[in-house]
Amino acid sequence: MLRILEFDSIYNMSRINFYTADKAFVFKGKRKLKLFIELLFKKEGVQIDQINYVFCSDKYLLTINQSFLQHDFYTDIITFDLSEKNQAKSAEIYISIERVAENAKNLSVQYQTELLRVIFHGALHLCGYHDKKKVDIQKMRQKEDFYLSGFGIVQKK
Repeated sequence: MLRILEFDSIYNMSRINFYTADKAFVFKGKRKLKLFIELLFKKEGVQIDQINYVFCSDKYLLTINQSFLQHDFYTDIITFDLSEKNQAKSAEIYISIERVAENAKNLSVQYQTELLRVIFHGALHLCGYHDKKKVDIQKMRQKEDFYLSGFGIVQKK
């Protein structure tokens, strides 16, 4: 069962939404981030209808990974593009906040930086970027870094 993090009135429906699934999660700066994600799509030339980010536990995302992708391993993000061909993007993006925290620790970066990277990563998948081949991973990382910088995150090199 999803709990909405922010309720927008019916007259002011956001195209970017944040929800929680099975784990309490407080998200600060939602409005700024929503606007920035919309700008990301605009800069990438992709129209959006509605993008729903769902923050959850490792266990919740593992169940999705097993059920829908037949993968039996933890992951930080799964993006489902629900759009019709040649239509504005509609999607659900599931993010394990536990996996993001673990990755941040392993990469020695701040949790907020890693969370934003993963949020932008999901949006970039919807913009046509991939991360299976080495060259695609490099391009994805460059775009993530570009948008992190645009959002005001200074990273150590």
